[in-house]
Amino acid sequence: MTQKEIMPLPETPWTRPWQEILGELNVTGAEGLDNQEAKKRRKQYGPNRLRSAKRKNAWAILAEQFRSLLVALLAVAAVLSIAFGEWVEGVAILAVIVINAAIGFVTELRAVRSMEALQRLGSVDAKVRRKGQVQSIPAEKIVPGDIVVVEGGDVVTADLRLIEASKLQADESALTGESVPVDKQIEAVGEEAPLAERANMVHKGTAVTRGSGEGVVVATGMETQLGHISSLVEDAEEELTPLERRLDQLGRRLVWITLVIAAVVAAGGILAGREVLLMIETAIALAVATVPEGLPIVATIALARGMRRMARRNALINRLSAVEALGATNVICTDKTGTLTENQMTLVEIALAGGMVQVDGEGLETTGSFSRNGDSVDPDQHKDLYQMLEAGVLCNNAELHDGDTEEGIEAIGEPLEVALLVAGAKAEIYRGELLESQPEAREVAFDPDTKMMATFHEANGAYRIAVKGAPGPVLAASSQILDRDGVQSLDDRDRTTWLDRNERMAGEGLRVLALATKEIETDDAEPYEDLMFLGLAGLLDPPREEVRPALEACQE
Repeated sequence: MTQKEIMPLPETPWTRPWQEILGELNVTGAEGLDNQEAKKRRKQYGPNRLRSAKRKNAWAILAEQFRSLLVALLAVAAVLSIAFGEWVEGVAILAVIVINAAIGFVTELRAVRSMEALQRLGSVDAKVRRKGQVQSIPAEKIVPGDIVVVEGGDVVTADLRLIEASKLQADESALTGESVPVDKQIEAVGEEAPLAERANMVHKGTAVTRGSGEGVVVATGMETQLGHISSLVEDAEEELTPLERRLDQLGRRLVWITLVIAAVVAAGGILAGREVLLMIETAIALAVATVPEGLPIVATIALARGMRRMARRNALINRLSAVEALGATNVICTDKTGTLTENQMTLVEIALAGGMVQVDGEGLETTGSFSRNGDSVDPDQHKDLYQMLEAGVLCNNAELHDGDTEEGIEAIGEPLEVALLVAGAKAEIYRGELLESQPEAREVAFDPDTKMMATFHEANGAYRIAVKGAPGPVLAASSQILDRDGVQSLDDRDRTTWLDRNERMAGEGLRVLALATKEIETDDAEPYEDLMFLGLAGLLDPPREEVRPALEACQE
C-alpha cells in the first residue's frame, strides 16, 4: 500500500470538537470500527507498541570490556613481556585482563537481561467498541479510530481524544510531573495549551484514577506522546562516565610516559656504549613496569560491588561504569509537591494591610489560633482578616466532611483549596453556612491565562464576587484595598510594595495566593476589574518525615 493511501492522523485533536475528530477518522462512537477495518488499519499504522531497543548481544557486551586505552596498554605490555621471554610477567598481565573482562561481562550481562525481562512484563489489555460491542483486546491491536472505554484503575494504552467523560480523572505524573490527578472533560481547548492543560485528552502510559469515559484513538505506538519521549531517549548520544574519561586520560598519559622512558633509557645506554639490543630490552622492561596492572581489576571489582549493593535495593544498572556516575552526581533534580512534601497544604501566614498574621495548626486540624507579633487576634474583631478568610472559603470547590482520619476530618479537592477551608474553620467560617446566606450564582473557573478564579454570590439583593489567584494579576485587577480603617485606594506604588512582600514570602518557601472581592449589581459583570484587594495568603506544604534524613544522606 502506498503512502498516499494511509489515512493521516488528526493534527491537534484537542483544539477541535470531538464530533469532527470522529468524522476525520471515519468512525462513530456508538459502533466503533469493525474487525476488518481494524485489521486494515493495523497493517497501515503497525502494532500499538513502543519501538523496542535492539537486544544487546552477549558478544557485544564482552567486546565492550576491552574498549579501554588502559586495557589496550596492558595487552601491549603482555605481548612485549612474552616476546622478550618474561613469561611469568606476560601471563600475569593477561590473567588480569581476562579476570577484569569476566567480572564486567557477567555483571553487565545479568543487569541487561534483567532489564529486558522487565520490559516484557508490560503487556496489558484494553476495552474497545467493535461493531457496537465492547470487547477486551491486547493493547498492541488498538488502531487509530478505535473507541476505547476507560474507567478508574485502567492504564491508558493509546492517546485518546475524549468523547465522553463522567467525573473522569487521570494521573499524568509520568508525562507532566503533576502530582495530583487531573480532571478531564470533552470540550475543545486552545491550540497553544501545553500537554498538562489538554483536559480533553488522555495519553498512553497514564492511569485513570476516578470516573469513566470513552475516547477515540488519535495516535498509537511511537506517534503517541510517550512514543515521542522514547524517540528522544533513543536519539540521545551515549556519553562516557567520569571514571571512563579519567581512565582514558590516564591511559594516554601512560603511553607518553612509557615512550619517553623507553627512549631516554635506550638512548642513555647506547650513548654510554652499552649493547644496543640489551638497552632496547631494558627500556621495554622499564616501560612495561610503569603500567599499573592492578588498576583495571581493582576498579572493576569496586564497581561490581556497587552494582550488587544497588541490586539489593531493587535498582538495575546496565553499564558497570554507570555506578561511578551516580557517585559523581552533585545536583539532583526532583519533583517537590507530593514527592518531597506531603502534598497537604496549610495556611500559616496572612499578609494584610495592617500587618502579618500567623496561623497555628497543621494539616486538617480545624482548631487553631491567629496572632500578630505574639498577640492573639480574633477574626471577628478584625474586618480585614475576617473578609480575607471568608473570600478564601467562598472562592472554593473543595469540601470538608467528618471522617475517620486522626483529625476527624475528610477533605475532598485541591490541597490549596482545602487549606483555605481549614483556615476558615479555625475562625468558625464554614462554607456550607456561608452558601446558605450567600448562595453561589455562578463560577468563573481558573484560567491559566488570567491566573485567577472567581465566584459570584447573591448577597442583600446584589452580588458579591470572591476572587483568588496569582498575586500579580489580582493586584493588577484591584483599584482599592481593605485595611483596619476601611477601604483605601490602591496605586502603582502600593502594588510594588505588595509584590515585594509576595517575593519575601515566596523566598521563605511559601506558596503565595492573593484574594480580593467586590460588590456588583448584576451577575454578568466583568469579575476581574475594580477589585478590592484583601491580602496575601502564605501556604506551606510540609516535607515528609523521611525527607530530612534522605537529604542529609545525599549530602554526605
